[in-house]
Amino acid sequence: MNFQLLIASRTLLTFTPPTSVTLSGAGDVRSRVVEWAAVVRLFSQTSSFTMRTVTTLLFCLATLLASAQALLPGAPQSAPIAIVGATAHLGNGTVVEDAVVAFSDGKIVYAGARAGAPDMTGMQQMDGSGKHVYPGFIAMDTQLGLLEIDAVRATDDRREVGYFNPNARAVIAFNTDSEILPTVRSKGVLIAQVTPSGSGLTGQSSAVAMDGWNWEDAVVGLDEGLHLHWPSAFNQTGWWAEPGGLKKNEKYGEQVRQLETYFAEARAFAKTKEADVADNPRFRSMRPVFAGERRLYVHATYAREIEDALAFAKAYKIKPVLVDARDAWLVKDLIRQEGVTVVCGPVHALPERSDDLISQPFETPAELHKAGIPIAFSLSGAWEQRRVPFHAGHAVGFGLPYEEAVRALTLTPATLMGIADRVGSLEAGKDATLFVSDGDALDMRGNKVERAFIGGREVNLDSRQTALARKYRAKYERG
Repeated sequence: MNFQLLIASRTLLTFTPPTSVTLSGAGDVRSRVVEWAAVVRLFSQTSSFTMRTVTTLLFCLATLLASAQALLPGAPQSAPIAIVGATAHLGNGTVVEDAVVAFSDGKIVYAGARAGAPDMTGMQQMDGSGKHVYPGFIAMDTQLGLLEIDAVRATDDRREVGYFNPNARAVIAFNTDSEILPTVRSKGVLIAQVTPSGSGLTGQSSAVAMDGWNWEDAVVGLDEGLHLHWPSAFNQTGWWAEPGGLKKNEKYGEQVRQLETYFAEARAFAKTKEADVADNPRFRSMRPVFAGERRLYVHATYAREIEDALAFAKAYKIKPVLVDARDAWLVKDLIRQEGVTVVCGPVHALPERSDDLISQPFETPAELHKAGIPIAFSLSGAWEQRRVPFHAGHAVGFGLPYEEAVRALTLTPATLMGIADRVGSLEAGKDATLFVSDGDALDMRGNKVERAFIGGREVNLDSRQTALARKYRAKYERG
């Protein structure tokens, strides 16, 4: 055994994983994880290295990582709370200055002007002067809790194998211990639509809260939608840094016909009695879509795809929701005529074609709103969701009314997912899912979330990022 291996062995024998670790100490734990990873690497270079050794070391590493996670879900509300004097953005297009937002037992009891507020005796009163209160923002079409590190396959549960997976449920893979969730809720995003990715019928999405012990505890709207990624009529050449032109997809017609065949078979199955046909889990998952009990979200980008997708859905008497739909501004009259909502893709993006205005992605939300089309916002992905409020804010700078931008982050997505009776606006009787910001929450300079509540439970706004910020701020403060 060489000298390095001897030292590594001593590290293994003398180090005992802690039974509990606070967030501020997580960095120390992670430094030991790095040491243990080095030990694994050293052992792998010896002839005595066995699979049993690998298993033992990996188990120790997993235990150590688990002990580093110490953010507990918020405790149930124990006393009534009233936020007094803040500017309340109700989420329904209305803003109330010098407002009172009061909630008890996890439910909002009042949200309106101070003049009409109920007696607040016995309530914990929070001075909201100069601050803003918003309903919890809702991020659509996310992979939050499904993906931790892109380069580590074991942390990626975004998609299933195959083209037709309507029975795949993203929510059962949702990881409430993801380190990404605290970074997102610290920006006011308190609810997310957890969505499977891929091609074709990728599966079912659910609305979940950004705080909970497990996925069952976090669910707000279970299996509320089915996602169809429409075939691409055109393929983008090049890559993101040097995008090329558009190339026609020669198999587009064939791929659309494949979808038509599948939907026709699924509808035929839905029309039969369950006792008269052998069970088919995939087709069975389509029944609520044909019955109008589950949303169909259609992911389509270009104008031709949007037109074909709307005609396709209409043939099956389905009113879809368009997701991404970057060319929606070109076919907005058709979209308005069909009464379809659009979940807008990234605002901070380049236009799809070289001859489009460079500002087109920034202007699209405002154009759709002016056309009378309800909108919401989405960035897809996982960690990116912390930027959703700022995309909506930039749309405000290009013509979208401010309170409509707030609605697009709150009440509209809640309505789409069938949870507007619980969340999405500051109204009496709804869950107290809201947050207080020291400034404009749609502006990255003003988004300073001070307190956040999910169903009345105050959630921890700390995260690995804030812990690291404290650590290195302390380093330079010491001089």
